[in-house]
Amino acid sequence: MKQISSVQNPFIKSLVLLQEKAKNRKQTGTFLMEGQREITLALKGGYILETVLFYPEICTEIEAKKIAPNTALIEINKEVFQKLAYRDTTEGILAVAKTKSMQLTDLKLSDNPLILIAEAPEKPGNIGALLRTADAANLDAVIIANPKSDLYNPNIVRSSVGCLFTNQIASGTTDEIISYLKKQQINFYCATLQNSTSYHTQDYTTPTALVVGTEATGLTQEWRDAATQNIIIPMQGEIDSMNVSVAAAILIFEAKRQRGF
Repeated sequence: MKQISSVQNPFIKSLVLLQEKAKNRKQTGTFLMEGQREITLALKGGYILETVLFYPEICTEIEAKKIAPNTALIEINKEVFQKLAYRDTTEGILAVAKTKSMQLTDLKLSDNPLILIAEAPEKPGNIGALLRTADAANLDAVIIANPKSDLYNPNIVRSSVGCLFTNQIASGTTDEIISYLKKQQINFYCATLQNSTSYHTQDYTTPTALVVGTEATGLTQEWRDAATQNIIIPMQGEIDSMNVSVAAAILIFEAKRQRGF
């Protein structure tokens, strides 16, 4: 089995760049993930692992083989592990995996889909929280309109606690997504302050997409004009908006409630 004990090793340097640079992830079509749960969920989600690196004082060779069978293993020492690990509690195992295509045409929807769309989310923590909510509700898909961040950013992988791998995810421009929804005959409800009606008055039991924007600027005019209906969560305090992941959860579970789940 191959062993690497130097942070100056060219392969280790390339993995550091995968962590730090979206350009490198795009060029190589790979990304670095860490943690047993993340690797397990990635395999369950159909991701292909190229290499697994393990630090034997935390994760033994036997454990690494059990987590990721039929994958090339590399034993690393403490120095290399600490160089690559993005967080403190990584359970001694990391993996290089191939990225997936995130085209709208790749989505496989049910006969009565429920989809979450987020326009231009910027904060990795919010994106991770949206993906966790989508997983909890077992949505058909999450679509990112006009993405600002590479979804394989380690902060997103980390904040989603592996839900990046358990959801169907696609991205595209606002125009592309609106055209896709109309072609698929999916009604879409846009959460916005302008020209809106209370969210709980709408029927989400037919094919539905729920659309949320950024907390700072909300949804663009294009979404508001094209919506089946603009909706709002009534606010009773002094502020007029809430965290985007919280708002999305409220809308999603109202739709789930209407659908009898």
